[in-house]
Amino acid sequence: MSKTTLFDLDGKIAFVSGASRGIGEAIARLLAQQGAHVIVSSRKIEGCQGVADAINADGGKATAIACHIGEMEQIQGVFAFIREQFGRLDILVNNAATNPQFGNVLDTDLTAFQKTVDVNIRGYYFMSIEAGKLMKASGGGSIINVASVNGVTPGEFQGIYSVTKAAVISMTKVFAKECAQFGIRCNALLPGLTDTKFASALTGNDAILKMALQRIPLKRVADPSEMAGAVLYLASEASSYTTGVCLNVDGGFLS
Repeated sequence: MSKTTLFDLDGKIAFVSGASRGIGEAIARLLAQQGAHVIVSSRKIEGCQGVADAINADGGKATAIACHIGEMEQIQGVFAFIREQFGRLDILVNNAATNPQFGNVLDTDLTAFQKTVDVNIRGYYFMSIEAGKLMKASGGGSIINVASVNGVTPGEFQGIYSVTKAAVISMTKVFAKECAQFGIRCNALLPGLTDTKFASALTGNDAILKMALQRIPLKRVADPSEMAGAVLYLASEASSYTTGVCLNVDGGFLS
């Protein structure tokens, strides 16, 4: 009996935003390990170039490109690049996000509010539209949105971030319903507390961390690599009948 090829991504083109570190980097590395040519993207070219170089050095295939998904012109530019260089896109992982506001909701700063909405909602939405057009033209694909458990249960002092992640969950279901006819699946990953620079305001505060761990049955923080396996499932043929799903990878937090 031979091993399954359900998780093989040979010949696939994948784009991962926010891939210079943390969860995005772990996702990019695993997709490349499974055979995909990964377009590694983040706001600054230096970070994603380092990840792409490491993937290529390990025998994988990766290309680095800078893209700030909060800027519409940059979204248009990156998809012009994808069309020119690859001609198609099979997998989109919307992972880049921002959370500049940490404090009581009544103290929300307008600039921080707008920045969070521009990246976490508008960015994901129009990245998905552009990717969807390419996927439709080639017969299908997989869109994976990295949301958060905060989209279901708001995180304390993370008001607008939690609101945007709830929007991402709704967005995932919208794209799943309307794009299924084109062979496009859309699902969401809902990470729990993960040991990343992005979550350092939580993991680096002993009092907050202690409180958080009391609500996590597995009693520990996740490693970024523990998110990548779920994305591989959603990106691969193993999930061919899965769309509109929100997959919790949270140590039991939402259970």
